[in-house]
Amino acid sequence: MTTTQFSHAGFLDVLEHLDGSVRMDASMPLSPFFARMPLTSDETGLRTKVADALIQLLKARRASLQAAFDTELAADELRRYQKYAKPGKPSAHIVQLRQKQAAARQALSVSRQSLIKAAAAFVRDAGIDVPERVALDVFIIGWIDANVPRDAARAT
Repeated sequence: MTTTQFSHAGFLDVLEHLDGSVRMDASMPLSPFFARMPLTSDETGLRTKVADALIQLLKARRASLQAAFDTELAADELRRYQKYAKPGKPSAHIVQLRQKQAAARQALSVSRQSLIKAAAAFVRDAGIDVPERVALDVFIIGWIDANVPRDAARAT
């Protein structure tokens, strides 16, 4: 199975391993949002509710990117084989490709729903104001791209 690259995977890995022994790397460039929003509690060193919501949001974003990639891959494969198909009843291979495409589309729909659910929880917990007349999923994808560090190495 082919996977797509998730540019925030390093930061997600750091967040998942935050506890009393692992701290955020000081050299990691953080947006102003993360500079003023603590991701760990000072007393216990455990992740805050915002950090947990951000982890779920980033996992949902990664899943939606993978589902979109899989959907496009299935559509490309179907187009390639359907181009040379003879008229009439479709071959068993074409039927399998159509089923694969349908499953990929369904996975994409489910991943978008989970992204919206995770985004709603994160926005609520972090106190972020979503502009009016902007879809939540569109806003949060832009917010992730603007605020979450890309390709961060795991802190040790």
